[in-house]
Amino acid sequence: MVFPMDVLKLVTHWVLSFFRIARKVRSYSFLHRTNSQPRSQYIHGHYFFEALLKSSSPFPYFMLVAFEGGSPLRALILLLSSPLLFILGYNKELTLRIMAFITFCGLRTKDMHLVSRAVLPKFFLEDMHLHHNQQSTPPLMFTRFPRVMVEWFLQEYHHSHSATEVIAPDLHIIKGSYFSGLFLPELYTTFTIQRNNTTKKQLVFHDGRLAFFPTPLATLALFLWLPLAIPLSITRALIGLLLPYKASYIPGYFTGIRLRIINPTTTTTTTTKKNSSNGTLYVCTHRTLLDPVMLSTALARQIPAVTYSLSRMSELIAPLRTIRLTRNRLQDSETMKRLLKDGNLVVCPEGTTCREPYLLRFSSLFAELADEIVPVAVDVRVSVFYGTTASGFKWLDPLFFLMNPWPEYSLEFLGELPPELTCRKGGWSSAEVANRIQRQLAGALGFECTELTRKDKYLVLAGNEGLVNKI
Repeated sequence: MVFPMDVLKLVTHWVLSFFRIARKVRSYSFLHRTNSQPRSQYIHGHYFFEALLKSSSPFPYFMLVAFEGGSPLRALILLLSSPLLFILGYNKELTLRIMAFITFCGLRTKDMHLVSRAVLPKFFLEDMHLHHNQQSTPPLMFTRFPRVMVEWFLQEYHHSHSATEVIAPDLHIIKGSYFSGLFLPELYTTFTIQRNNTTKKQLVFHDGRLAFFPTPLATLALFLWLPLAIPLSITRALIGLLLPYKASYIPGYFTGIRLRIINPTTTTTTTTKKNSSNGTLYVCTHRTLLDPVMLSTALARQIPAVTYSLSRMSELIAPLRTIRLTRNRLQDSETMKRLLKDGNLVVCPEGTTCREPYLLRFSSLFAELADEIVPVAVDVRVSVFYGTTASGFKWLDPLFFLMNPWPEYSLEFLGELPPELTCRKGGWSSAEVANRIQRQLAGALGFECTELTRKDKYLVLAGNEGLVNKI
């Protein structure tokens, strides 16, 4: 925790060195107004990182850190300060100090590192001017964003043919674990970004709850919506938990949930077959934890789902039967065989969710076990909150999804896989069948297939392998 004496010493030191800091800042030639080249020359020459962004205000990025790395209370305090920040001017030194103090004071360094890796890159990329995609990074760049906010993005996602020197302000850290919210006395520090691969990196994984760019007005709308969103989310959840699937569709529709079912005749033909000893295996793309629930709603009957890693709380509140797999191939195979003998089953072979238009590598186990396989292309659309997370409380994911004003689910049934294309009757290997279904689903959704796995996602976003506490 931040100790009062430490803060007092830092504030005293900051006040005494204020004029010295100002003189040091002026010593940089590209900030000096008497320089032979006007400042706009450097902006057009991409020496200012902020000039690469379409947004003229750094406020949304500080809000992302405050909300995703801090808390809604910290975000609210930053929002309440926005009128003062607007009057002072968002790009002035004093304004940046105020935003940095509100955003970072007492924030844990490990939380900020997660935000810089998993949240900020998506918004930086979407806010980047399109013409910059064809241009390389200059040998020198200046930014007013604190170093911890931009370093990971510049290192991993910014196009560079050679090393680039970046000059940015640095934040003071207390006890090695918490930010004080104050800049270091040596206001600007220099660090180098060096990429071994000059090809622009695609953003496949990202985290965080906010699905919109949090400008002051958009953030204000969020806080005005929250008192309505929370009871609405609980109401929608109770409809799914208490009502039969056949009766939940219409009440859910009137609360704003949009469920779009494409090729519904497929569901009739596959669920009425009586000539097979095993049930139908529905193979779905994985967008949120509600995928099996929405599939059961579309089929108007409960379909059990197997999960690779799910918390006990998620299992407890699930409105259908969930069966935990162990990642032991032999044991999981026996479990799924037993379930298919009892009836139909849902599986998401990606093993984890992906928000972007990509499909992760499919586990091939399912292809060995079923003769009747129905691929289902699942997609979602949200406007306020993402219903997935890698580093937060995953049992809250469905509730956050249901807090959106008009959450939309789309399920396209692609028809049963022909027998000649299965493992048992067609003689194909399980990997070939899994890859074929992955491509089929990607084509239906307009997504791109990848070789990335669940482990890759969690190493990028959370710094672990995605293991969930079973307790």
